[in-house]
Amino acid sequence: MNLTCFKAYDIRGKLGTELNEEIAYRIGRAYGEIYQPKTIIVGCDVRLTSESLKQATIQGLNDAGVNVLDLGLTGTEEVYFGAFHLDVQGGIEITASHNPMDYNGMKLVRENARPIGAESGLKEIQTLAESGKFKEVSIKGTTKTYNILPEYIEHLLTYIDPTKIRPLKLVMNAGNGAAGHVVDAIEAKFKTLNIPVEFIKIHNEPNGNFPNGIPNPILVENRFMTSDAVIEHQADAGIAWDGDFDRCFLFDEKGQFIEGYYIVGLLAQAFLLKQSGEKIVHDPRLVWNTFDIVDQYKGIAVQSKSGHSYIKEKMREHNAIYGGEMSAHHYFRDFSYCDSGMIPWLLAISVMSETKLSLSSLVENMIAKFPCSGEINFKVEDTRATIQKIMDHFADQNSLIDKTDGISLDFGAWRLNVRASNTEPLLRLNIESRSDQNPKPMQKYVDELTHIIQT
Repeated sequence: MNLTCFKAYDIRGKLGTELNEEIAYRIGRAYGEIYQPKTIIVGCDVRLTSESLKQATIQGLNDAGVNVLDLGLTGTEEVYFGAFHLDVQGGIEITASHNPMDYNGMKLVRENARPIGAESGLKEIQTLAESGKFKEVSIKGTTKTYNILPEYIEHLLTYIDPTKIRPLKLVMNAGNGAAGHVVDAIEAKFKTLNIPVEFIKIHNEPNGNFPNGIPNPILVENRFMTSDAVIEHQADAGIAWDGDFDRCFLFDEKGQFIEGYYIVGLLAQAFLLKQSGEKIVHDPRLVWNTFDIVDQYKGIAVQSKSGHSYIKEKMREHNAIYGGEMSAHHYFRDFSYCDSGMIPWLLAISVMSETKLSLSSLVENMIAKFPCSGEINFKVEDTRATIQKIMDHFADQNSLIDKTDGISLDFGAWRLNVRASNTEPLLRLNIESRSDQNPKPMQKYVDELTHIIQT
């Protein structure tokens, strides 16, 4: 059996052909045989096939002699949390995050929520799952259900000082994904602690049919519902999540979407204000604002290849307090270096409360100094050839070249990063400029690159 659902740092595949219950069983069985954990936790998102794939994975784990704690409907970070908080040796979340309806997948971690990627065990799981040559075990594992939510909520609240949160009105858009039950639990906890935050919840109910579209607010067309609700309710901010809520997206009080790039700067600032000298890990797609903030607040910037397993590895290596990607993934040392879609907005309201500034005021200087294009995706026949075409086009302009991830070309007044997606057949382009270097309008750079890529 040739399994094509194994990607750079997780499992994603088209249902029926690339991923089904038999394949899920094999993956669970291979995970159990290779790592031989005593107990692991397993959860799933709201997709219609997630529960059955979860049960098949659990059966594979049990048959390999592994005990399983079934967390039920969870976001990915609840599995990450359980994997370092409980006395277990790993975890699996069944999710395809923002992929199309006919896809599903898995994110796998070991003890202390260490990621399992292509370079850290995923290839071995793939090889054994493909062969199907499993060892028989004498004692099968057992399965119990476990509610991780109360402990997880308690942990989330350690990132804020409840006494310092000022009255705020927040729009919360779970996108009919897995975030709703956490939003409800935080809302209830805020009430018991008398934290004066009003939640306006939209699309809060989990629904695997995704009646309002698959939630992925990094796409422009998926932002209007949150933006409109912020304006309608005159809220202080809007928060929206993807399906497994390991990413959150912030909107200011004007309903404007804030690019993840500037949120990296905001969170870096939040941590460095508390503790200067800490290390901040970032990806190479957009960097200048991060450098500016980290320099301003006396931190140390550390660059990593994009992708959660690479960021986490780099953070562990440098003991970094925070890591951020412009794709809206944010990672925290106190969260066992894992990404969270809940911690960022909690930190954001904490900064808003302590500075008494609006969300737009906190980021508008960053946006003015370092405009960016946001991530632009292109479907191309050959990603490698297209990247070479860009290199050839700018060959005589003496740019600084960085190949940490794809290619980055720095021209002084502006820079670009172009890379192939780790999870989809796409080329991802990011452009930024320095307003103090008299760059061209951002659209000029976008148009020029679009022309090169598409001709």
